[in-house]
Amino acid sequence: MPESKSKFLVPVISTAIVVAGGIAAYVYFKVPSEDVSSPLGIAKVVPANALMATYINTDSQSWSKLQQFGTPQAQQLVSKGLQDINKQLLSDSNIVYETDIKPWIGGVMIAVLPPNSTIRNPPNPPIPVQPEPNILLVVGIKDKLNALKFATKLKEQKNLQIQESEYKGEKIIASTSKTKSTYMVVLNNTRILLTPEKQAVEKAIDTYKGKPSFANKEGASSILAKGVDVQNSLAQIYVPDYANMAQQLTAFNPQSRPLPPETFAQLKQVKSMVAAVGVDDAGVRMKVVVNLDPQLNKFQYQNTPAKIVAQFPSDTFALVTGQNINRSWQTFLEQSKDYPEIKQGVEQARGQLKQAVNLDLDKEIFGWMDQEFALGAVKSSQGWLANVGFGGAMVFDTSDRKTAEATFTKLDDLAKKQSLNITKRSIGGKNITEWQITQQGTFIAHGWLDQDTVFLAIGGPVGEALADKKGQPLDNTNTFKAVTSSLQKPNGGYLYLDLENTSSLITRLATQGKPLPLETNAVLSSIRGLGVTVNSPDKSTSQMEMLLALKPSSSK
Repeated sequence: MPESKSKFLVPVISTAIVVAGGIAAYVYFKVPSEDVSSPLGIAKVVPANALMATYINTDSQSWSKLQQFGTPQAQQLVSKGLQDINKQLLSDSNIVYETDIKPWIGGVMIAVLPPNSTIRNPPNPPIPVQPEPNILLVVGIKDKLNALKFATKLKEQKNLQIQESEYKGEKIIASTSKTKSTYMVVLNNTRILLTPEKQAVEKAIDTYKGKPSFANKEGASSILAKGVDVQNSLAQIYVPDYANMAQQLTAFNPQSRPLPPETFAQLKQVKSMVAAVGVDDAGVRMKVVVNLDPQLNKFQYQNTPAKIVAQFPSDTFALVTGQNINRSWQTFLEQSKDYPEIKQGVEQARGQLKQAVNLDLDKEIFGWMDQEFALGAVKSSQGWLANVGFGGAMVFDTSDRKTAEATFTKLDDLAKKQSLNITKRSIGGKNITEWQITQQGTFIAHGWLDQDTVFLAIGGPVGEALADKKGQPLDNTNTFKAVTSSLQKPNGGYLYLDLENTSSLITRLATQGKPLPLETNAVLSSIRGLGVTVNSPDKSTSQMEMLLALKPSSSK
């Protein structure tokens, strides 16, 4: 090869090698070599004995969806809250989340581990100490280069004392400030372990080295893999053994008594649970999936037709609906056989009701409540309700009108003995019975809305609204549709709260007429309402869905 060519090729080849090496290093630092940011990937280094784990999604796109809701004041309040949390967590350093942590952090899992069985270097004489659960944070690294920069900056903090030790070939970095100590381990440049307890980080290293993990634990692996389907997931919670978790967390609390065997047996009906919180166009949505033991589950779930909602007026701001109270009562009685205190209370209630009103609690109260039912609170400024701003109503569908009528007749007789005026009148073509108090008007009203539907209202104006049906029904209002229309169907009923149209009532009840604090008012002004429902596709699964319906951002 001519000398001139060799002088040209040597620097070119050298430059190519340097460039290739730089690209390889960049790819190594930038691209994780394995799944380290998903719930299943992070859970591989969480010890199998973890009682529960919460996964937090750090994807900024999901969190940014919250910005499409709320007033500017509410958004400023949320931003300030996040800034305050940042200051508290990083109070002893000049670390800033947005610039130092956000660029490299993947998903975060917070695991709750059982307390340490032994205490290192115990005092002499020993002092009784209530065991506390260990908290382990596992952080996925999605950008190794920025994570390396963060580690370098962390070591340069002057107000932190840094000590390094080794456990099974992994370096443990202990950082101590004026207020707390933290143990940190970087596993293969893919995950960071953080915990205030050295034993917890050692157990996590054992897991990384091959000990059983939360990811392959029976009950946990399936719920980690499936998760819960929500849009723009913010966080997910995993509980693989619900009864064991409840028992151990109760034992951690010094103010709690140990769970009785009967209670623990009831809890064992729930095998595992997974929940998720996400953001969609309607607001913040939470879904919970509970896996039940079909052999232990005594409750017989029923879907409701949800037709009873139409019986309530548009001024109804709170509502609970369901199906077949009588069946739920029978299930409660069966389960209470193992609880002497509850069983005794039920017997006392039966005896007192029989003696006072000559009513059979099982047959004449719950026996005819065998169809759909609803309990609601209705705004009203008329009569004596003006003092509180609302009244109440109970509506029941029944297949046993004869027994229901006999029950209300006995109640009317009791009211007469209490010197109440019992009157009857027609409202909207329906015969209504009213209990009236002198100079205050109707206290209780009841009657039949159709052949199979009976109501009992607290406050005459509420009874009139139910019977007359002049206005728009609740299920046709914009707020009810916005809060409940996207909830799963069919379902077992609704819990519904209208916060958009009751701000004045909330102010009156909560502050006795004084203005709400600016922060509280900003939050309430951003919420339309709350909707919750439950369904059960089979005897081994129960699902709950909750929607916090939010108003679109007024800054758009």
